[in-house]
Amino acid sequence: MLIKLLALAGVGYAGYRFYEKNRVDQNGVAFADGEPEGAFRNAGAASTTSHTPMSATDEALDETYPASDATAKY
Repeated sequence: MLIKLLALAGVGYAGYRFYEKNRVDQNGVAFADGEPEGAFRNAGAASTTSHTPMSATDEALDETYPASDATAKY
């Protein structure tokens, strides 16, 4: 019973790792090639995979993230 449970857990973990490795960003704002790994990317259209031109407003908003996010320290 314990061996079956460990085998099932191993298969589940391997499946999860495969899923995470092959997951595709559906937003279209994924990291461009050569961008550093991590939760944040550099600002600007050159840092996205689409490289579509941004309006001046979009570029300014993109450059302010995450500094524009308010903290919960009131």
